[in-house]
Amino acid sequence: MTPRTGLVLIGAAGLALATVVILRPQDVPDRGEASAMVEVTVPELAGLATEGARAYDAFCASCHGENAAGREGIGPPLVHVIYETGHHADGAFVLAATRGVRQHHWTFGDMPPVPEASLQDVAAIIAYVRTLQRANGIF
Repeated sequence: MTPRTGLVLIGAAGLALATVVILRPQDVPDRGEASAMVEVTVPELAGLATEGARAYDAFCASCHGENAAGREGIGPPLVHVIYETGHHADGAFVLAATRGVRQHHWTFGDMPPVPEASLQDVAAIIAYVRTLQRANGIF
């Protein structure tokens, strides 16, 4: 074997190894096993918040957890001071649902848009989340 052939073989082996590393299955958290990040007191719901709870469960809970308590390794809690109205107004929730949002407070990655949720769904979800926040001392 010539030195040039050896270099070609080493290069090919390196390329094969790099391909295996890049294409290997990534560790994806099991969405069924993630624990809540915060404790949430759920008040009696009424009106739009009741509708919002149903929409939240359909569109948001898989990432943001049951009752907006977050999911370790998957998505942040919305019952958290970061999401109080003075820092994230209702419009921020609308933009997140319609356009998605880049990662900025947490390390869960970017949030994709949720096109399946109508603006009426989003308004109801906001009412639900704000009701949960108030019940948990977040204004």
